[in-house]
Amino acid sequence: MPANPVPGSDPEWRQLTSVEGRPLSGGSGRSRLRLRGEEGLLLEVIFPAGVGSPEHSHQHDSYIYLLSGHLTGTLNGEPVELQPGQTLLHPAREQHSVVAVTDSHWLEFKSPPQIVWA
Repeated sequence: MPANPVPGSDPEWRQLTSVEGRPLSGGSGRSRLRLRGEEGLLLEVIFPAGVGSPEHSHQHDSYIYLLSGHLTGTLNGEPVELQPGQTLLHPAREQHSVVAVTDSHWLEFKSPPQIVWA
């Protein structure tokens, strides 16, 4: 992590309790904005074991890179699983969900950047 925040980033962690207006199950996670550009956002996300998102979709692609932990979930009704070092794409408008099997930490790139990070 750089000693000084990257311009356009938010080094502060924010509690994450819902996704697309629907509550997370099993507790809450946290996220922070690492980079912002005209074509996308890079978020850092942490979910404790047992925290998960409901099935949802959105208008942007989400590219996931799992740094640590173990994630399971669904993508268009099919089971998916991620181990550290693996990647996954949640394409725009496709139903998906995620659950942290163990404490999990990932990077998530969203493009185009249609989410508001205020």
